[in-house]
Amino acid sequence: MSTMNVSLPDELKSFVDERVGHGGFGSTSEYVRDLIRRDRERERLRALLLDGAASSPGPIADDSYFESLRAQVRSGD
Repeated sequence: MSTMNVSLPDELKSFVDERVGHGGFGSTSEYVRDLIRRDRERERLRALLLDGAASSPGPIADDSYFESLRAQVRSGD
């Protein structure tokens, strides 16, 4: 594992310390790792949403569409 040093203004340092103390994190490093993981997941979700928005439309989700899905589930397909 690599080490990274981060400089924060006192106000942000106090905020981080508070989050570590009350947020169930064992250390500042755990908190920062969690933030980075969440940011990475957010970027992945954003990319998926943009891909979906750029794709061609799928089938119309009306009553008959959902009934066909229910029929597939009932038949085990």
